[in-house]
Amino acid sequence: MERKILGIKLADRVKCSEIRKRTQIQNIVDFVAKQKWKWAGHVARLKGNRWTLRVTKWQSRNGKRSRGRQARRWRDDIVKTKGNTWSRDVRDGDKWKCDAEGYILQWMDRAS
Repeated sequence: MERKILGIKLADRVKCSEIRKRTQIQNIVDFVAKQKWKWAGHVARLKGNRWTLRVTKWQSRNGKRSRGRQARRWRDDIVKTKGNTWSRDVRDGDKWKCDAEGYILQWMDRAS
């Protein structure tokens, strides 16, 4: 779509990074990773019996396990980056913001 906006064809052999500089449109993978990290921090700081906090920690227990690979949960990416204590680490706001950069870079490596 960005090529169409600028009127560049594939035959022109212009790199995607150059097109991104010209349009100044934010990379969607980067944007989603930032939003997820911010939301995780917000949810972890909630107090009481809020449904958003309960749903984040909830695990289905139907009795019999389903076949195949384990289903990925929303928090699995954050646990992979920060470990199981991520919900306690959120309370140190400055450190949480610094760790956000590492989390986003992890997503950028996957996208490329």
